[in-house]
Amino acid sequence: MHADNSEKKSLKQRAAHEFREVVILTAYLAFFFLALATYSAFLPGQFHISYFAYGAALINALVIAKVILIGEALHAGTRYEGRAPLLHSAIWKAFVFGFLVFASHILEEIIKNLIHGKAAMAAFHEIHLEVLLSRAVVIFLTFIPLFLFRELRRVVGEEKFMTLVLHSPTAETQSGSEASANLAR
Repeated sequence: MHADNSEKKSLKQRAAHEFREVVILTAYLAFFFLALATYSAFLPGQFHISYFAYGAALINALVIAKVILIGEALHAGTRYEGRAPLLHSAIWKAFVFGFLVFASHILEEIIKNLIHGKAAMAAFHEIHLEVLLSRAVVIFLTFIPLFLFRELRRVVGEEKFMTLVLHSPTAETQSGSEASANLAR
């Protein structure tokens, strides 16, 4: 009975952690994708607000967040963890996960074209690679700071990372040199 209770608690904790990760990743990605949708709306000749573009940006953020979490569960991009500076590891992960997202977008486009009744080769030829490649570049550049923060969190630990990011040191308890010494630990 006790083992079942601890297993359920562990399952609940894992589900809560997974949900929190999805929300954080989706919020981060949505910030950039919504900014791009707004930028596109204000381009010359495009000066109109398309709520569909905003909805698509939010859905893309959620889907890409899940791709990241699935990739992390499969240990994708871990080649340089602990063997290279955090920046190198973050850039490698941005590349690997950018490629995963690119591949998932190609698969999505092929499936969409197949659903609309096109043959497999015709569905592949209908893909606008230039659009997908430009998205891949934007996603890669968006992923670099994301994975840099995730690598920093992995190295210093979640609790210390959250303290560094969300709490400011008080002037009474720590001087500047003490704060630096604490960060170095």
